Amino acid sequence: METTEIHLKAEGKISEEQLIARAKKRDPDAFVSLMQLHAKKMYRVALAILLNDEDAADAIQDTILACWEKIHTLREERYFGTWMTRILIRKCYDLRDARSHYADAEEIPEPAREDHYNLELKEALGALDEKYRAVMVLFYAEGYRTDEIAQLLRVPKSTVQTRLQRGREKLAKYYGDGE
Repeated sequence: METTEIHLKAEGKISEEQLIARAKKRDPDAFVSLMQLHAKKMYRVALAILLNDEDAADAIQDTILACWEKIHTLREERYFGTWMTRILIRKCYDLRDARSHYADAEEIPEPAREDHYNLELKEALGALDEKYRAVMVLFYAEGYRTDEIAQLLRVPKSTVQTRLQRGREKLAKYYGDGE
């Protein structure tokens, strides 16, 4: 995996591993930079599970806080992305379960402004069961391998492969019926 480099103030370029090492030493600037590197990834994963911008933002916020509090438990810097994604997925499931007790899907407001592509993609992903949607986003949007997804979701690799295949079939049917 290629190391992402960013500028951190006037110190020059710094690798993701260096940011992680600094964050583990409780450097808030390094931690903020690290979270900014992963912000889009976290949003895509959270949205794939929750299908709601506000809930995705809440899950991301909870994830960031948990990562800050628990970053000292990260054993190997190279697994930061996987570690963070696992926390995010757990936070999404927790939030979804908590919200299911308080609101019907009809009560959740639609986002005010969306471009056509995002709306179509959300509709297509929304047509999938969550188990397919999460696997599809992790595989296609985030570039995780099937064995990594299996570890993240704590299911067998064959289950991930089956869900990918069925998810593709369901999306093909969705787009075939929509024309």
